[in-house]
Amino acid sequence: MTTELAIKVLSGAALFTLLYAAGLRLTPQEVWTALRDWRRLLALLGVNFVAVPGVTVVAAQAFGVPAPTAVAMVLLGAAPFAPVVPVFTRLVRGDLALAAGLTAVFPVFCTFLTPLVTRAAMALLPPSGELRFQTLSILATLLATATAPLALGVASRRLFPEATPRLVRPAEVVSETVGAVSLIFVIASEARGILAIGPLALLAMGVVSEVALFLGCQPGGPDRNARRVTGLGTANRNIALALLVAADSFPGSPVLAGVVANGLLLLFLGLVHVGYWRWQDHRRASAG
Repeated sequence: MTTELAIKVLSGAALFTLLYAAGLRLTPQEVWTALRDWRRLLALLGVNFVAVPGVTVVAAQAFGVPAPTAVAMVLLGAAPFAPVVPVFTRLVRGDLALAAGLTAVFPVFCTFLTPLVTRAAMALLPPSGELRFQTLSILATLLATATAPLALGVASRRLFPEATPRLVRPAEVVSETVGAVSLIFVIASEARGILAIGPLALLAMGVVSEVALFLGCQPGGPDRNARRVTGLGTANRNIALALLVAADSFPGSPVLAGVVANGLLLLFLGLVHVGYWRWQDHRRASAG
């Protein structure tokens, strides 16, 4: 098994288990309530597929990021709503139905919009090879590893309401374990390339992440829990999707290592924000 194929398999398994575990906590009514606000959904599409990729290109140019790493940034910038968003939302006690619903529906948009956005963004960067997007293949992969497991989890809770509570924690343990194994494998296989990523490139991606968090919070409206969900979903890009495209389009190139390095940075910054918000909530509870 090649490294690229192993990354695809592990990334898909991590997506599946994470979203199945999230679905076990939801009902169909909760998901529908979260998604029926079409104005918020349209605003999020504009922020995630226009504003954030634009900011990514500007940051890559402003910081003088090398072409392969800039391409990796663009791939992440065009792939919103990481599967860890429901996990982060659960940690900050946010709107889990909104987080899971958006995380389930965004892969469908990504399948068609990510190739278009990536091509447009790369036209503004130095040439780095031909992207070979296979839209139907990506659609099938994302539906199988993101939307389907979430729907399966929701259906399990609906059909087996008494047994589901006993499945939630074991499912979360499995999902966290698979995610950790996937991350460790990718880091180990791309360690040399990750260490070669310069500090300016990471700083550029950090700036993109913070701007994305600010922009993403706006469609959430006045509800603090909703703002946290839309902010986390916009700031935490879908590393698995970016890895899938990088492995297909740039096998053996530094682009894959760039996706991993910048993806790890996004995960770290996401955890920082989760910790900060939990600290804020603790202070409010103590003061009240």
